[in-house]
Amino acid sequence: MTIKTLRKIINIDEDKCNGCGACVPACAEGALQIIDGKAKLISETYCDGLGACLGECPQGAITIEDREAEEFNEEEVKHHLEEQKHDEKELPCGCSSATVTQFERQKTTVTPLKETMDQQSMLSHWPVQLTLVPPTAPFLQGTDLVLTADCVPFAYAGFHRDFLKGRSLLVACPKLDDFQAHLKKLTDILNQSSVKSLTVVHMEVPCCSGLVHMARQAIQLSSKDIPLKEVTISVKGEILSAS
Repeated sequence: MTIKTLRKIINIDEDKCNGCGACVPACAEGALQIIDGKAKLISETYCDGLGACLGECPQGAITIEDREAEEFNEEEVKHHLEEQKHDEKELPCGCSSATVTQFERQKTTVTPLKETMDQQSMLSHWPVQLTLVPPTAPFLQGTDLVLTADCVPFAYAGFHRDFLKGRSLLVACPKLDDFQAHLKKLTDILNQSSVKSLTVVHMEVPCCSGLVHMARQAIQLSSKDIPLKEVTISVKGEILSAS
């Protein structure tokens, strides 16, 4: 018979959670996973109620509450963590390593080197990494800005043609980079430049949607009315949605 006692334990607001996965690596007990695009507490016995994951959630979806729950069990946590080591490795965003996939591509004739060299880059400035771009950079003035996740240009073959022509570019990773530092930098850019529009291009994986949250929050903090467009790219390099 399961015995429950009144204690502190986390609560996840699914309406606020966007499945970014930032909370998963923050939980040393491995109590959290991304399931069906939302953060889930997989067992009450794995949660110590200390809330180390709270500060990692950019959506504010995790809180601590007092309610009846199974007692925290340190021995079960140790067993759970040992099982995780032997099972498929879980990526920081909560994606299983089983999602590692190799795609079959139709074989094409090798493009001659000269023809490849004749293809012009649409990149109009440098640097492109959000961390390195100063908010007062001249190429940010009066521009249509593209904020893209690191992986997008590798997955989407027509990135230069469809997203860069006549636009300025910023590149960031919502999972591996410092989210709060990037949020501040993007907010400073919007405040100190005359960006006309912002297009966020990200991959379909859950953690990548954090880039959209960053953009929305930066626009709100800047108090500017900047049109925002979101484009989602599949891991196979297809446009899944554009809004």
